Amino acid sequence: MKINIFNQTTFESRHNGNLDDSVNQMLNKVNASSTEQLISETVPADIRLKNPLDLPAALTESEFIHSLQKIASKNKVFRSFIGMGYYETLVPTVILRNILENPAWYTAYTPYQAEIAQGRLEALINFQTMIIDLTGMKIANASLLDEATAAAEAMRLLDATKPKSKKKAMKFFVSDKCHPQTLSLLVGRAVPLGIELEIGDITKLDVTDENLFGLLIQYPNTDGHIKNINSFIAAAKENNVSVAVASDLLALTMLTPPGEMGADVVFGSAQRLGVPMGYGGPHAAFFAINEKDKRFMPGRVIGISKDAEGNPAYRMALQTREQHIKRERATSNICTAQVLLSVMASMYCVYHGADGLKNIAHRIHGFAKITDKVLTKLGYEIVYSQYFDTIKINTTTEQANKIKELAEENEINLRYFDNGNIGISFGERSEYEDLETLSAIFAKAANKDSLKEEIQEFAQNIELSWEDTVIRKSDFMTHPVFSLYHTEHEMLRYMKRLENKDLSLVHSMISLGSCTMKLNATTEMIPVTWSEFGQIHPFAPLNQTEGYKELTDNLRTWLCEITGFDDVSLQPNSGAQGEYAGLMAIRGYHLAKGDTHRNVAIIPSSAHGTNPASAVLAGMKVVITKCDGNGNIDVTDLKAKVEKHKENLSCLMVTYPSTHGVFEESIIEICDIIHQNGGRVYMDGANMNAQVGLTSPANIGADVCHLNLHKTFCIPHGGGGPGVGPIGVVKDLAPYLPSHSVVEIRGEIKEGGASHPISAAPYGSASILLISYAYIAMMGGEGLKKATQRAILNANYLKSVLEEHYPILYVGKNGRCAHEFILDCREFKKTVGVEVVDIAKRLMDYGFHAPTVSFPVAGTLMIEPTESETKEELDRFAQAMIQIRKEIQEIEGGNFDTQNNLLKNAPHTAGRLLADTWNFPYSRQQAVYPLEWVKERKFWVSVSRIDDAFGDRNLVCSCIPIEEYEERELAEVK
Repeated sequence: MKINIFNQTTFESRHNGNLDDSVNQMLNKVNASSTEQLISETVPADIRLKNPLDLPAALTESEFIHSLQKIASKNKVFRSFIGMGYYETLVPTVILRNILENPAWYTAYTPYQAEIAQGRLEALINFQTMIIDLTGMKIANASLLDEATAAAEAMRLLDATKPKSKKKAMKFFVSDKCHPQTLSLLVGRAVPLGIELEIGDITKLDVTDENLFGLLIQYPNTDGHIKNINSFIAAAKENNVSVAVASDLLALTMLTPPGEMGADVVFGSAQRLGVPMGYGGPHAAFFAINEKDKRFMPGRVIGISKDAEGNPAYRMALQTREQHIKRERATSNICTAQVLLSVMASMYCVYHGADGLKNIAHRIHGFAKITDKVLTKLGYEIVYSQYFDTIKINTTTEQANKIKELAEENEINLRYFDNGNIGISFGERSEYEDLETLSAIFAKAANKDSLKEEIQEFAQNIELSWEDTVIRKSDFMTHPVFSLYHTEHEMLRYMKRLENKDLSLVHSMISLGSCTMKLNATTEMIPVTWSEFGQIHPFAPLNQTEGYKELTDNLRTWLCEITGFDDVSLQPNSGAQGEYAGLMAIRGYHLAKGDTHRNVAIIPSSAHGTNPASAVLAGMKVVITKCDGNGNIDVTDLKAKVEKHKENLSCLMVTYPSTHGVFEESIIEICDIIHQNGGRVYMDGANMNAQVGLTSPANIGADVCHLNLHKTFCIPHGGGGPGVGPIGVVKDLAPYLPSHSVVEIRGEIKEGGASHPISAAPYGSASILLISYAYIAMMGGEGLKKATQRAILNANYLKSVLEEHYPILYVGKNGRCAHEFILDCREFKKTVGVEVVDIAKRLMDYGFHAPTVSFPVAGTLMIEPTESETKEELDRFAQAMIQIRKEIQEIEGGNFDTQNNLLKNAPHTAGRLLADTWNFPYSRQQAVYPLEWVKERKFWVSVSRIDDAFGDRNLVCSCIPIEEYEERELAEVK
């Protein structure tokens, strides 16, 4: 036998789910002689690419790791004392290994199906409880994207909840002592909304101004100063002015909470609670409000309800899918959270408890106090005497330049202000040796001896010297969950118990339409926790981040090739943020041309709810165009709408393939209609998994498109975040992509130029860009094309199997679907009262997560199998769906009551199975082992069906009462 030493296993063969024999069997089922025939019958010929993707040759997994190590070595990991909302932290290794690096946590989906998400829902309610306690507020959400975008959400919420006396007020005041990235982002957000943003000295603010509706204060401020803000808040409230406070969670373990002073919103970043800096993200922002404004809360709120057996159960009480109901009337376009990072932060607090957090905070403050004493003795002036972790030194530019040179020689980064002052911010990783190094640097700059011996003396005599009014008196995190798990064994077991309650991709396929739950390969994930990527501050000097620059430059080039666009911005840290960034680029283009009147966005009725919500945030007026009976855009209606609004037309927002899972044949004509009338075409990239390598947004005629890297390009969903939504644009829109105020990445921010930042950090969630980079590098152009072909084949195979049992709602002209399709289940409700949610719950008994429920059409299931699933897994899912159809037929035939049957009572728990009584008209076997293969793959649901109506009527968004918690803990022990 001849041996071929060049024959290596490719990554593509691991990613794509089927071998040749399986492919042939599936092609036979869909009545296609080849994959190419199937594709030609699915994708319109006039949009097909003429040439293959010009991407580097695919790397094997070992080759990729070796190549990335070389890139990583170009990043210089200096100690960071920059602050500005990003701090060195210690990730407890038990959390690093068992949460961040654990696919059972990072491959789960957003917990819309609460019965199979009780683990992360509990972790998230722990997060909310911790936020409520520390901020002194009444209700908190389960995280936002970052601190700066949370500030924008606060501004929008305060605008939406203005009292009657302030309904015409349009001014929002922001303290100039907020972080600079927050200020810049707020300017960009305020303008299209018509909000008059004023940035200035809070002490000079006239709160009696009738046009003032809200103000924002940073506490402690960006310079580190702790000012008693109680009087500002009181004065504002007396004049019906609402107050938002940006704060720091560790500082709030020592500071009087803003909620106790009357704040309306408190927000900030939870990054320093055990989440790496990651060159800017991802991190979880927190957001807390008062009870009266709960219906305006952006993002998701986890609440407590009860299940069918009366047991406490968690659910999403307030969901971001409000956009699908309110659409252009939504107050926020937020459609994701930072669940994985929120879980890490909550576990960090569970592990440390209140006393542990206070100890970390005291230690950090102690380092700042000692440094204050040392520098004062060396002759430096400390600007503020009351601070938490950050001191500001009054140096000249000449002094600062000398100190910077010495600091960088010692691999230390400090903050350097424009006026020559220096900031030093301490974090959890700070050590005694850092004090000696900093002392030596500042001493040498002042031509003095280091105070090594004095440091030891200072360390023995540190006292808290804040004024009494700012010192926290109230307790926090008193719930038992924050005191039970401080040993590693107990913490490990607690996380494992929660993990076991959740279904993720480690159990079975998750066929959510429009969500692309594909493989998140281990090799793609491994580099995320490398220190060369994780321990870099987003505002580190550029000569220390050359590895990141090479990686982001390559990724932008590759995404340009894949999309056909001329430029790409990686900054948006979610799909909805990508939508907003793309629309702002279109807005900037029109403004630069003097077309200030072009503000109409035409959006199909089938669009994702974030589309109209994003358009409104970009200052546009939304006009809805109809879909025809086949689910396609009604071209006649579109022409009429364009003709009516052609003078003011800004853009069309379109998803392709359509939200209905079909390649619309008229897409080029649609784009031409918009262009001929002065508008631009925005393409929602939610369905890019059906385009890559076969067609592209630019080839179709789009001018801008956002990409969901957490869908098409393998970033895991993390149980509901993080996500990344970069945008690609044609050449004449590139000048209007987002820049950044701290790290200039696209030139000066100005009207008719680069837009204000979309995210707090220059490259958004930079550290997880590695995952998409890895995917493309290991797949190569041909591998990516095969993935798209396989995704379309898998969807059409499942459609062919299931259409014998369920009606298929929409197909293309040749009877094909794209990468997803819709099962029409509406008739079941009419005939026997079975709703689509009943099918979703019954699937849990088979060990599957439901497809997308009632979107984009109510009463339907949208199924997207992705390319990563094997024929065997597709067949198991199909068998489950077919068996459920038979169960429905049993009801139709009168064998089961319409209210007491396998579907209405699903899911079935082990507790219900083992109960002494079984009052159901079917066997235990039918309930939990409906098919033979379920026995060896059984996923036991931890709660029975949750009562959503009860949860809505009794909104509780913090940990369950102590008594019930104790009872449950005892039950788990037994």
